[in-house]
Amino acid sequence: MSSSSEKLVIGLDSSTQSTKAIAWNAAGEAVAEGRALIPLSNPRLDCFEQDPLDWWTACSEALNACVAQVGPERIDAVAISNQRETIAFLDDRGEATYPAITWLDERARVQVESFSESFGPERIHRITGRPVDITPCLYRLLWMKENEPEVYARTSNFVDVQSYLVQRLAGGPFKTGWISADPMGLFDMEGKCWSQELLAALAIDASQLPEACPPGAELGRVTSEAETETGLKAGTPIFAAGGDGQCAGLGTNCVQPDRAYINLGTAVVSGVWSPDYRTGPAWRTEIAAQGDGYILENCLRSGTFLVDWFVDRFMPGGRSDPEVFTRLEAEALEVPIGSNGLLIQPYWSGVMDPYWDISARGAILGLGGSHGAAHIYRAILEAITIDQVMRTGETETALGHPISHYVAIGGGAASPLWRQMLADASGKQVLISDTVEASALGAGMIAAFGAGWYPSIVAAAAAMSGRTQAIEPDAGKGERYRALLEIYRDLYQATSSINKRLVRFAAEGTPA
Repeated sequence: MSSSSEKLVIGLDSSTQSTKAIAWNAAGEAVAEGRALIPLSNPRLDCFEQDPLDWWTACSEALNACVAQVGPERIDAVAISNQRETIAFLDDRGEATYPAITWLDERARVQVESFSESFGPERIHRITGRPVDITPCLYRLLWMKENEPEVYARTSNFVDVQSYLVQRLAGGPFKTGWISADPMGLFDMEGKCWSQELLAALAIDASQLPEACPPGAELGRVTSEAETETGLKAGTPIFAAGGDGQCAGLGTNCVQPDRAYINLGTAVVSGVWSPDYRTGPAWRTEIAAQGDGYILENCLRSGTFLVDWFVDRFMPGGRSDPEVFTRLEAEALEVPIGSNGLLIQPYWSGVMDPYWDISARGAILGLGGSHGAAHIYRAILEAITIDQVMRTGETETALGHPISHYVAIGGGAASPLWRQMLADASGKQVLISDTVEASALGAGMIAAFGAGWYPSIVAAAAAMSGRTQAIEPDAGKGERYRALLEIYRDLYQATSSINKRLVRFAAEGTPA
């Protein structure tokens, strides 16, 4: 129980569609919270943009709501978790020269192919920790350079979400954390600095990018102007955090090599800590939020997005029916493993690891007249689950040691069927965190270290990560899931060339 005089830190999570400002105490308990929405624009096919001013408006609104509940004098420090691989283009006055392009954007397909051929895919992977993929900012910068050269020439600063917000809060030059810089795909992961090779290819200078600082470094202090706009006390320090994925890993205390976090959210994101820098096709490599070691991260774009898509498109009433998931879960529990021969490839938005194919698409195989909604619902959950089991297995092989358990967060972790399925299919214990806002908590842990509450970020994570509920695997079901996985392994290769042809066919019929 928090007292009215207890000191707090704020972990601010500026995600793709909303901002959450949460005040945490030293035990990792949420004491106050403010939220605000962020508009997302889809001006044309495959393009997703935002106005950076909306990031600041949402940040100010969320902070005001949070601080008003506890008082500014109780806030010792702030740190920011942010949506990754989203970039803003600013002139020398800090005003946007072009809308910010988000991580969802796919306009740079041509640049992904052409630049990887000219620069070398292995070289890109080694420097950035990321196989060639449409998500990093690198390729959207190339698109801008080739398609909007006048805008590109008058852009003074290319900045991530954290550095934009920190500059609005603290003034001065743009600064960010390593774990917000590295997802941009321009960062030398071993040197912990902007890659001069990649910057030369982009014809930009490191001075046009934020200064990248280690996790927990002080980035600035709240100005009197920002005090008026946010409710924070002037002089409150802001410490370097960054990418929401890495912050979520920290928020689940993923600082040991046998623990994997898994976020069963819009996308399914899982990561395991490694003390050494490693690259491989089964993951993308990121700097760990504690600043020591790296996170080997899997990412499936179609997580609860796919579940929601099915419910909204094919179930009467969709998600507006408050009982729809309860009914589907109960019915799917009566369906046997393998959904009576129904198998789904969950690549509705392409696939990252382990295939790195932006033309991959979804597939439903084995559909027959005896199948109903519960079979499809269960098959979707099974597909997402065994896909993750496959990815985890490949990571374990590369690491040379097993991962003993998952810590699950996100909306999907509330599904008894899904979390038991993950335990059974993987043969691993699944721990359910009592904190759904793991990214904001991870930022709060970094702020707590910066404020001097703990001697290290790792110590802050140990003290603030909270309790978990253990889900044990049913060994009797593991063999059946392993048999299903062996069939699933062949699915991508069987559909890959057909999907590429279909993507080309669709593009030829789409008006410019």
